[in-house]
Amino acid sequence: MKPPAGRSLLAGKVVVVTAAAGAGIGSAVVTRCLDEGASVVLGDSHKRRLGESLDRFAEIYPGRVAATLCDVTAEETVQDLFAAAVRRFGRIDVLVNNAGLGGDQTVTAMTDDEWSRVLDVTLTGTFRCTRAALRQMAAQGGGGAIVNNASVLGWRAQAGQAHYAAAKAGVMAFTRCTALEAASLGVRVNAVAPSLAAHPFLDRVIGADELARLAGREAFGRAAEPWEVATVVAFLASDYASYLTGEVISVSSQRA
Repeated sequence: MKPPAGRSLLAGKVVVVTAAAGAGIGSAVVTRCLDEGASVVLGDSHKRRLGESLDRFAEIYPGRVAATLCDVTAEETVQDLFAAAVRRFGRIDVLVNNAGLGGDQTVTAMTDDEWSRVLDVTLTGTFRCTRAALRQMAAQGGGGAIVNNASVLGWRAQAGQAHYAAAKAGVMAFTRCTALEAASLGVRVNAVAPSLAAHPFLDRVIGADELARLAGREAFGRAAEPWEVATVVAFLASDYASYLTGEVISVSSQRA
């Protein structure tokens, strides 16, 4: 399957995407937003990968891409990301909170540091970036959209994923509560909840046998391609979703 052609859903908008470098969902979101006519600012904590991504995107979409190093666990770099976006493009219309950290560890073997690191990146990082985006959107006079990347593990149980599932369930609850607060600003806050999206780094946290088993549970017998998640993100960021806020959309073919 190939991604559908762009339809200018985000024409003229400025989008910030965290954990945007590499070849996963973040990079696919950047591609989709650019194909839909947006200007995009990439944030990522991996300097080399971020530089390579910027070069690749800038060659295809000249004048519409910028990048800034951002570790979502460090408030100063979060501030740097949003300040750089405003300096380059003058405003921020959309934030996509894609940064997240997984792992595979039982509760009895898990250390405090393992637990805290996953929550700090996945949940608290989403909070830090959302706070910065809402402050900027308010200063602009309101309006905008925030899309968070959650997971079906926020709803469903999987052994070895207690820290990640707790963080993603937190992202879902955070999405719903923030949506009520942001409504007065005219800002919509929603989330996607993918089940299994294939990317080169997934096998670092889930073994090949387990990946095959999980893919076999999907109704289509395969994992989603990252672009299939990105198209839903773009929809939620666009004016086509003008009456949706506080929603968590499952991007999944998993059987009930």
